[in-house]
Amino acid sequence: MRQHVNPLSRNFNEIERIPSLIEIFGDSKLNLHLDIGCAAGEFLFDLALVNKSWNYLGIEIRERLVKTAKLKVREREIKNLYFVFGNANNILKDVQSKFILENVKSISFNFPDPWFKKKHYKRRVVQPDFINILSNSLQTGSLIFIKTDVKDLFDYMDCTISSNFNFKNIDKKDINYSKSFNPNELKTNREKLVILNKLDIFEGIYIKT
Repeated sequence: MRQHVNPLSRNFNEIERIPSLIEIFGDSKLNLHLDIGCAAGEFLFDLALVNKSWNYLGIEIRERLVKTAKLKVREREIKNLYFVFGNANNILKDVQSKFILENVKSISFNFPDPWFKKKHYKRRVVQPDFINILSNSLQTGSLIFIKTDVKDLFDYMDCTISSNFNFKNIDKKDINYSKSFNPNELKTNREKLVILNKLDIFEGIYIKT
C-alpha cells in the first residue's frame, strides 16, 4: 500500500543531525549502501542480518516508519544498520550530510512513489538537481540501482540519470552481486508482490564514471 507524502512540504526543511559513521556503525570502514525511500526498512533488515560485511543506511520520509525501524535496530542490537527521517533531496544536499555521499558505494531507489499526474512529477524523488548532487559527490565507481513496476516512472528515472554525463548505464550481467550490497539478491516486499502477480519489473544500474 502506497502512502503518499508531499516531499515539497515545509515540514521537511528542518533536517535532523546525522551522527558520524563512527557513531552510527560498529565498523565505520565497511562499504556503505544507501537505500532511499526505505519504507519500514524490512529490506534493509534482511540485508544487514545476512551480510555483515556492509553497512546500510535508509532514508524514509514517513517519520512513524523511521521511529519504529530505529527501535527495532536497538532492540536487535544491529550494528550495521541505521535509519534517517526526512526528504532525501534536502538531507543529501545539506553540507552537514556531505560525509554520507562521500562514503557511499551504492544507492538504491526501490519502487519509489510514482506520482502519476504530470503536475506532480516535481515530487518524484529522482530529479535532475538531485542527480547532479550525486554526480558531484559520489566516488568514481559508485553505483545507482533503480527498480519499479511503473514503466512511465522507469523511463523518467532512466532519462534523468542517463542525461547526466557522469553516469553510465551498465548491464545487470556485468555486476558481481556476490561483492555488492545484496550478495544473496534479496527482494523487497513490493518486488515479491509484483512477482506474485506476474507483473513486469523495470530496473536499471548506473555507474559513476
